[in-house]
Amino acid sequence: MATQHPEIGQVIEKLKTLLKERCSTSDAVREQHGKDESWHFPIAPDVVCFARSTEEVSEIMKICAAHKVPVIPFGAGTSLEGHLNAVHGGVSIDLNEMNEILRVSPEDLDCTVQPGVRRKQLNEYLRDTGLFFPIDPGADASIGGMASTRASGTNAVRYGTMRENILSLKVVLPDGRIISTGHRAKKSAAGYDLTKLYIGSEGTLGIITEITLRLYGIPEAISAATVSFPDIEGAIQSVILTIQSGIPVARIELLDDVQVDAINKYSGLDLPVQPTLFLEFHGSEAYVREQAEQVSNICSEFGAEGFKWTMQAEERTMLWEARHNAAYAAINLRAGAQIWATDVCVPISRLADCILETKKDLADSFLIAPLVGHVGDGNFHLSFVIKKENPEELKEAERLNARLIKRALAMDGTCTGEHGVGLGKIKYMDMEHGEAVSVMAALKAALDPDNIMNPGKIIPDRAAE
Repeated sequence: MATQHPEIGQVIEKLKTLLKERCSTSDAVREQHGKDESWHFPIAPDVVCFARSTEEVSEIMKICAAHKVPVIPFGAGTSLEGHLNAVHGGVSIDLNEMNEILRVSPEDLDCTVQPGVRRKQLNEYLRDTGLFFPIDPGADASIGGMASTRASGTNAVRYGTMRENILSLKVVLPDGRIISTGHRAKKSAAGYDLTKLYIGSEGTLGIITEITLRLYGIPEAISAATVSFPDIEGAIQSVILTIQSGIPVARIELLDDVQVDAINKYSGLDLPVQPTLFLEFHGSEAYVREQAEQVSNICSEFGAEGFKWTMQAEERTMLWEARHNAAYAAINLRAGAQIWATDVCVPISRLADCILETKKDLADSFLIAPLVGHVGDGNFHLSFVIKKENPEELKEAERLNARLIKRALAMDGTCTGEHGVGLGKIKYMDMEHGEAVSVMAALKAALDPDNIMNPGKIIPDRAAE
C-alpha cells in the first residue's frame, strides 16, 4: 500500500473545487485506477480526476506541483507492466473524456486527436475517408496510452510503431505549462526532437493531451493466410527469408503449438497443433495474390504444409480476432489463473536462437507459457499462466522471465519490444542501458525536479533522486 502524501488532503480539496463531481475518492473508482492488465498487485491512488481539456489537465498539474503530489495519467488501462500502479499514491488523471477527433486532413494523410480516443474509434471515424491508422496492439487501447508506451503490434513489420507514426504532441509539463513538440510538416531540422522524447515516456515527463498522427490509404485488397510447420525453427527461418526477400508483408505472427492449441479451444478454430504463422498481405488484388504465392513457396522450403489464404473479410476477421484473443485463450487453459505477460525483441538473425532456447526453458518448467510473436521485427511474447497467490509460481515466472530478458540482452536485443518498462522491467534498465540510465535520470530531473510524474516507473528510484 502506498504511503499517503502529507498534503494530499489539501490537494483533494482544491481538486474538488476545480472539478466538482469529476473528482472522486470512492474506493471503487480508486481501485479501478490503481491497476492495469498486468500481474502486478494493484496500488490505488488517493484520488481520481476526470479531465476534459488540456487546460483542465494544466490546472490539475499546477495544484499537484505546488504540493509536490504524484500524478499518474490513466487511459484505457490496458498496459501490461504495472504502468498505472500508484506506488507513491497521489492523483490519477483519467483522460477518457478527452476523446474527440479534432481534425482529419485526408490530403495530408494526417489527423489530430485527444488522448482518450480509442484505436477502433479512430478507424471507424476514418473509414469513409479511405484512410486508416495501422498501429494495432490488439487491445482497444487509447491513442494517448499508445503514444506513452511507444506501442506497436501486428502491423509494425510494414507500418512501423507509434514512434514512426506520430508527427507532434501537445504535452502538459509537470509544472502545468503547455507545449507543442512539433508541427504537421513531415520533417524538421529545427531543434531537439521533443516528440520522440515523449513517445514511450510512460507519463514520467508530462501528460500527452493531443496527438498528431500519420494516416495511410486503406489497401485495395487484403488477404490473410495461415501455414503450419513441423518445427518452430522452420517457421522462423521462413520469416527471415521472407523479410530478406523484400516481400512487403503487412503482418507476420508466430504462434507456438501451445498457443495454437489454446486458440483452437477458445476461438473455435481447427488449426493443426503445430508452430503456425498468421500472415496478412496488402495491395492490389494481383499483388496480394503474388505475395501470398511467394511466401507459400518460401514456407514449403522449410517443411510447411497446408498454406491457406483468403480474401474474405469474415474469414480474415475471425483469424485476427483469434490472434488478438491469444491472452484470453491462454488464461482459459487453466481455471482460476491469470497471465504474467512479458516480451523481448532481438535482431531477426538471432530470433530462432532466442525462441528455441526459451522453449527449452519452458519444457523444463512446471508452468504453462504460450508463445506468440510479431516475428517480422524480432519481437515475441510469453504469457505465463499462473495463480499469483501461489508464491512458487510467481518465483518460477520471475526466474523464467529473468532468463528470457538476459538472453535477449546478450543477443543485442531489448528487455521489451512494445510492452514498456512500467514496474515489471525497471530492474533491467541498468543491464540494458548502463550509464545511459543516468542520462535519462538527468532528463527526468530537469523536466520533473520533484519527481511527481508517475514516480517509480522507467527510472529506478535511486537514479531519480
